[in-house]
Amino acid sequence: MKMRVGDWVEVRSKEEILRTLDKKGRMEGLPFMPQMFQYCGQRFQVFKRAHKTCDWVYTVKSRWLPNGIHLNLRCDGEAYGGCQAACLLYWKEAWLKRVDENGKSVEKASVLDKAPCTEEDVISGTCITNGENEVLYTCQGTELPDFTKPISRWNLKQYWEDYSSGNVTLGPMMKGFIYAGYWYLENKGAGIGLDRPLRWFYNAFQFLWGPYPRSKGKIPHGQLTPTCSLDLQPGEMVRVKSFNSILATLDTKGYNRGLLFDAEMVPYCGGIYPVKTRIIKFVDEKTRKLVTMKNACIILETVWCQSRYSECRMFCPRAIYSWWHEIWLERVSKSANPESI
Repeated sequence: MKMRVGDWVEVRSKEEILRTLDKKGRMEGLPFMPQMFQYCGQRFQVFKRAHKTCDWVYTVKSRWLPNGIHLNLRCDGEAYGGCQAACLLYWKEAWLKRVDENGKSVEKASVLDKAPCTEEDVISGTCITNGENEVLYTCQGTELPDFTKPISRWNLKQYWEDYSSGNVTLGPMMKGFIYAGYWYLENKGAGIGLDRPLRWFYNAFQFLWGPYPRSKGKIPHGQLTPTCSLDLQPGEMVRVKSFNSILATLDTKGYNRGLLFDAEMVPYCGGIYPVKTRIIKFVDEKTRKLVTMKNACIILETVWCQSRYSECRMFCPRAIYSWWHEIWLERVSKSANPESI
């Protein structure tokens, strides 16, 4: 169907979708999750074309996803122990039908035989109990290696699809390529002394593409890093501190109390955003277990990874929410205007 960003689609009926699923509630390895049934028959715009995604847990690289779509719909975590990660849901094009300019569905519902999968099958596929009486969850995130295939960073087809689908506009794409080229040259030139002049050049022209996003902190690794508590609550407005201020709270590997300040968070520095939630529990995609954190992190509205500075997964459309320590934020008036990026 080759849907583009902004296209209108209608989620097919429950009966139509069940007909595409196997007994485990999957299509080509991709689980259809229980909370997705509530959207059947409703219409949404395409948020991103999910022709690729990223495997953050196992390989930290890009992977092909055939006929994948992201709508602006996220997992509510209800079927997964109350997980608060709010991941974007993956949709197969077969679960959607295009809506034309007049608001009419392009395709009519088909008369289908009895589906091999039931709604109960989909629900029962969300978790199991292991031999130690621990609950292990199965969601789209935990099964990502099963419904995707590896893709090389040098495969140019992916970047054409990034652009032609509307996922990435020309400006951010060129900035991403400039950074990737710089990163490659700096690493190759480190042994012959070219890394310092290259870093000077990058910083001298940062007004064109932003500061170097992988600068390290000042605190020796292994030493305690600072903390603060603002007790931020959903709906409050905050300003992300400047990059230099945040660097002062990080160790030389870029961490503060075990949480990495990732390069993808740098473009949001200085911006004002509403607090979405305090995240305290999430499903670990590798162990499949629900993890409860010692200290809550903050998720901000519209603040997610854009994969501009991740050379192994450039322009991944997965849009994972960034997690923030409160020491990286400062409370501002609720009348402050939020920013978008």
